[in-house]
Amino acid sequence: MEDQVILVDEHDNKVGFAGKMAAHQRGALHRAISIFVFDSHSRLMLQRRAAGKYHSGGLWSNTCCSHPRPNEESADAARRRLREEMGVDCELKKAFSFVYRTKFGSGLIEHEFDHVFFGNHDGRPVLNPDEADDWKWVDLTELTVDVRKRPETYSFWLAACLDRVISCRSLNGAGAAAQKIGSTITLMA
Repeated sequence: MEDQVILVDEHDNKVGFAGKMAAHQRGALHRAISIFVFDSHSRLMLQRRAAGKYHSGGLWSNTCCSHPRPNEESADAARRRLREEMGVDCELKKAFSFVYRTKFGSGLIEHEFDHVFFGNHDGRPVLNPDEADDWKWVDLTELTVDVRKRPETYSFWLAACLDRVISCRSLNGAGAAAQKIGSTITLMA
């Protein structure tokens, strides 16, 4: 059976469920999670998405991103998927949410109400090869420059929320996970 995603309205209220591919073919707004893990030097752990992913394969992205299962809380899904994709288990704190919509060359449409979580971890990940084929630690300033210089090598959602990630990290101190900001930004492409 195909994985199901949680369909939501513009306020993140659950309105139903759909198959993951069907939701991306229709461009239906659905709940998602994005995780940003930092080390003690304030570097971000990036993953390169596995080439065989249904979209954005081979692109560099945040540490982990996925969708909660039906009736699964976003925080629980974030912790579960971080373990499954990257073999990392650390405390995660909700930082902010944002909505974005973009159409890929394949015709799939990503339209997500994305809940962003921050965590801290100094170890090496153990990659699930179905999800990621490489990883690296990167300084946020260097990442910002590279995303602007070579946007085609990064996932849309990473580029879309990077300034907000940096802002939240600055507000809460470089070594601390962000506290819940409680606001949502909307980005469309």
